[in-house]
Amino acid sequence: MRWPGAHRSESRRVARVSSTGLHVPAPPVWVRWLPAMYVAGLLILEPITPVQWPVSFLLIALPVIAAFSHGPAVVAAVTVFAVGFEALLAGTPCCAGRPVAYIGERHYVASYISTALVGILGTLLAASRVRRERTLATVRSVAETAQRVLLRPVPRRLGRISIETLYLSAAAEARIGGDLYEAVSTAYGVRLLIGDVRGKGLVAVETAATMLGAFREAAHDEPDLAGVARRVERSMTRTAAQLEGNESEIAERFVTAVFAEIPDHEPVVRLVNCGHPPPLYIGPDGVTELEPADPSPPINIGVMAGNGYHVDVAPFRPGDQLLLYTDGVTETRDSSGAFYPLLERVRSWDSLPPQDLLARLHRDLMAFSGGGLDDDTAALAAFRLRAEPSAGPAEFPR
Repeated sequence: MRWPGAHRSESRRVARVSSTGLHVPAPPVWVRWLPAMYVAGLLILEPITPVQWPVSFLLIALPVIAAFSHGPAVVAAVTVFAVGFEALLAGTPCCAGRPVAYIGERHYVASYISTALVGILGTLLAASRVRRERTLATVRSVAETAQRVLLRPVPRRLGRISIETLYLSAAAEARIGGDLYEAVSTAYGVRLLIGDVRGKGLVAVETAATMLGAFREAAHDEPDLAGVARRVERSMTRTAAQLEGNESEIAERFVTAVFAEIPDHEPVVRLVNCGHPPPLYIGPDGVTELEPADPSPPINIGVMAGNGYHVDVAPFRPGDQLLLYTDGVTETRDSSGAFYPLLERVRSWDSLPPQDLLARLHRDLMAFSGGGLDDDTAALAAFRLRAEPSAGPAEFPR
C-alpha cells in the first residue's frame, strides 16, 4: 500500500496548475461561487425592502468575498462590477423605485468610494493569498520529493515474500516525519527494517536518512543480522557526533528499530529488536507478539549502554504473516484517551492479505482517533507465499 492517506483531502478538490507548474489545491466549489451567490441574495432582497433602505450598500463587501477564492485580476473586475451595480441600484426607477438623480447623492458616492477602497484591499489580499498558496505548493512538492527519496517505494514482492507498507504523517501537509521502513533482497534473504526516530523536525529527517542509508549498505554486506545492527549503530554514532548540539542533545538522537531477516530456504524469521514495539506474528494459531528474549538497545545508544545486539528466531512458514509497526499505531488515542488496541484488532483481521490488512488498519486508526493523528505512523506487512515465483502470482491462502 502506497500512501493511503495522501489523497484524503485532494480527492474532494480539483487541483489547478500554477504558472510555475506546481499543483495548487483549488478551493471548494461553494467558495468559488460565493460572490455570485452573494449578488443573487442581494437581488432577492432588493425588491422586498423599503426604498429608503438601500441594499446596494452591501455590495461593499463583494471584493473581499471574491478575494477568498479568486486571483487579483478577478477581484479587480469584481470591484468594477460592484461599483457599477451600486450605481444601477441607486438610480433605477423601474427596478429599485428610486429616481436617477439618486446616483449622485452624497451617501451613494461615499458607497462607491468605499467599495473601490475595499476592492483595492481585496486585490492586495488576493495577491498575497496566491503567493502563499504557491509557497505552500512548493513546500509540499519539496516534501513529497524528499519523502520519495527518504522512503522510496518498497517492492511489493521480493522473492517469495509479499510486502505492503503504510505511512501516515501527523503533519498532513508536510507528509514527512521521523518514522522509517525499508525492505531489501539480499544473499541472506529478505531483510526488513522499521524504525522511529526520537524527536521531530529536520534533525529527525536527517537521522532517518542516515539510518536508511546505513541499513541499505549493511543489509547486503553483513552476513549476520546482529552485524547489520552494529554497523548501522556505528554509522549513526559518527553522524550524531557531527551534528550541532551539546552532549546531552546528541545522546538523545536515537532510533528505536526492528531488524528482520527472512531466509529464502528456512521457515523462520530472525529479529533484532532495538527498543521498538514487538512485531505481530500472524500464523495458523492466531496472532502473537514476538517479544525479544533479550532486548537490544536503541540505535545510537548501544555504545553507551555497552550491550550487544541479540538475535531472536521465530517460526515463519509459508502462509505466515509479519506485521511491523511504529508506536504511532499503538499510541493513537480515542476521545476518551484510551490507546489503540492493535493486538485485539489484528486478531479479528488475521485472515486478511497484507494489502487489505493495512487498508483496514488505516481506516480503523482514522476512525478510532476521530480523523486526527498526533504522531507519525508507519507499518510494514510481510507475507511468505506458498507458491514459487515461477508459478505466477500467488493468492493469499487463508
